[in-house]
Amino acid sequence: MTSPSDPQAKVYSHINGSTSEILTRLTISELCKGWPVYRDASEWKNFRNLFVEDAYVWTTWSKRQSIDGFIQKSKDGKSNGDFIMHRECGTLVELNKDKLRAVGKMKATITQRFTIGGDDVMGIDPIIFDVDCDCRFHFFCLWDIEADCWKVKYVKLIYEKDKVVPVDGKTSPVFTKAVLNKYPEGYRYLGAAQSMLGHDVDVSLPTIQGPEDSLANVLWLDLYEKMEQWLDGAKDIDLTTLPSIGGSRKKDMPNGH
Repeated sequence: MTSPSDPQAKVYSHINGSTSEILTRLTISELCKGWPVYRDASEWKNFRNLFVEDAYVWTTWSKRQSIDGFIQKSKDGKSNGDFIMHRECGTLVELNKDKLRAVGKMKATITQRFTIGGDDVMGIDPIIFDVDCDCRFHFFCLWDIEADCWKVKYVKLIYEKDKVVPVDGKTSPVFTKAVLNKYPEGYRYLGAAQSMLGHDVDVSLPTIQGPEDSLANVLWLDLYEKMEQWLDGAKDIDLTTLPSIGGSRKKDMPNGH
């Protein structure tokens, strides 16, 4: 299901080190943890303060969005009944202090609640269930000269695996194979359930599952390459162009963000 190969070519400051390195990594880990703490609670001013002005994020249900567009879509979604929470499972930071660049890696579980059917008049109870999706957030961070502090420039996730969780411990929907096959294995149930709410789910996000056992997913490897470019001080990185299996790249956006 997953590749045993190490996707990361280099080792950066990630544990121990000088007091300055440790404190810097701690500061950046706070930025990462701000996503579940602030977004889930609708603390939008605090959430926005994590990011630079021209930040971009990618999620299944929102696709690529500027940070301000993502906040607005999040507000709209909550107004329409979207109920998305995040459980942070651990965060570590890769730091290149000489380049003033860092990548925060946050293990998390996305847990979203869904309701299907039900009729109060007929006395029919709805089916209420959660979809839990294990994932890894990647926060591309830099030292913001104007703000004189660390900020987040990009956020992109790697989706690992998901499942349906019956809230009452016994009742859950059954998605057909045809529906599930529309979405990558790492977020198959989440994508199917989110599409029921009218979301146009992004089907091109990285997962850890390769096309065959022990083979790495090309999108997974590509994101690690982009993290290395970022940490090594590249002026900017292209998180939008998708690599193909054969190694060629296909443009799906007019710019590289």
